Amino acid sequence: MGIHPLLFKIAGGESEVLDFKKTISSASKIAKTISAFANHKGGTLLIGVNDNKTISGVRSEDEKYMLDLAAHFYVKPEIELIIKEWDMGERSVIEAYIPEGKDKPYYAKDEEGKWWVHIRVKDQSLLASKIVVDVLKRNSGKGQNIIHYTEHEKGVLKFLEMKEKANLKEICKLLNISRWRAQKMLVSLVSAGVVRSHTTEKMEFFTLS
Repeated sequence: MGIHPLLFKIAGGESEVLDFKKTISSASKIAKTISAFANHKGGTLLIGVNDNKTISGVRSEDEKYMLDLAAHFYVKPEIELIIKEWDMGERSVIEAYIPEGKDKPYYAKDEEGKWWVHIRVKDQSLLASKIVVDVLKRNSGKGQNIIHYTEHEKGVLKFLEMKEKANLKEICKLLNISRWRAQKMLVSLVSAGVVRSHTTEKMEFFTLS
């Protein structure tokens, strides 16, 4: 008798395309993860699996209802999930596949009714910066990303080549320009694939691609 295919997924652990949830306690919380996967390259939620890779199981109808509620009322634009239920002996696991979104950015509504954009970074769903949100918007359009290389753009690229990474504050100081102007320039550079944006829980920084 072979090993269940779901066990192979679980054994690999959480990643940028896989997330474990013991249960769904809130539609707004799970909407954050759903939208983050849609803003990335898609991903899979396994409901009824603990962080330590053990299977706790779920009450399937309750979990399916919460997933449907999150995908259609707590995420905009709405997302159609592909849901499977796996019988793992005496316990059930819900597998919900979130496809990569075609209308990025996707927003998730929090418990206070505010809408936020999240992105997937490794095994976490993190709040996106304004620069990342604008990059998602631009990359979803059909127009080309054209960069006009002024002294500012050249200065940033040279700085990143020397220092390897820099945050928005450092770039503003280097070029002696406003935060708004620096953000606009970085959106163009990131959208064109010349510069990469890196998001952590505490900060955002930029490197050459």
